[in-house]
Amino acid sequence: MATPSALARVSVVLSRPSHPGNVGAAARAMKTMGFADLRLVAPQRELGPEARALASGALDVLEGARTYPGLEEALADAGLAVGFSARTRDLSHPALALREAAGAILAAARSQRVALVFGNETFGLTNEELGRCQMLCVIPANPRYSSLNLAAAVQVACYELATAQASHPVPAGPAHEAATVEEVEALFEHWQAAMVESGFLDPKRPKRLMERLRRLMGRARPERSEVKFLRGMLAAFQEKKKR
Repeated sequence: MATPSALARVSVVLSRPSHPGNVGAAARAMKTMGFADLRLVAPQRELGPEARALASGALDVLEGARTYPGLEEALADAGLAVGFSARTRDLSHPALALREAAGAILAAARSQRVALVFGNETFGLTNEELGRCQMLCVIPANPRYSSLNLAAAVQVACYELATAQASHPVPAGPAHEAATVEEVEALFEHWQAAMVESGFLDPKRPKRLMERLRRLMGRARPERSEVKFLRGMLAAFQEKKKR
């Protein structure tokens, strides 16, 4: 497992982004996964209301983004640059599936700056830009339509790295107390009495009805609150029948 500081050493670099909204959405995608260092290379338009709106609660990431004239400057402090491309390239280094590469990326981030580099929305990264990256990653997708929106690609990349590091555990839900054997037995007795009163169960010919109910409840493993409301429902039926 990577150290907690590893994600802090990962930068997201957007080269020549053309849509401010995508930059804002990328900032939001980063923050949801625990990333904060956003770098923009020669953005084609100024960031305005659209970018801020799509950044939503991640304005700190958006407003903290640094802008560079070229990719070389944005990668100056990075020990590893990972280029993302959906297109097959004739390059010296092979493309790796992001999930397979996540471990190596995090291992590098333990001790040095790592940059995740994404290209322009229309054209992606140029071969020259990819040449400045030491690793080429792809996000496997439908071969008939493998082009991801820029912000979506950033979201997937950040998610895969955060998941590989196990950074964000699944939130614990409320504690639910299982019903005791005694409480479940009382439910069966109540159930049986109600069925006899209603005529649904003939006590002289019970067949296997109660056995089936026990199997059903054994699979369900009811909670105390569930047993309570089932008994309340039975009591209401019984009261209705007496009237």
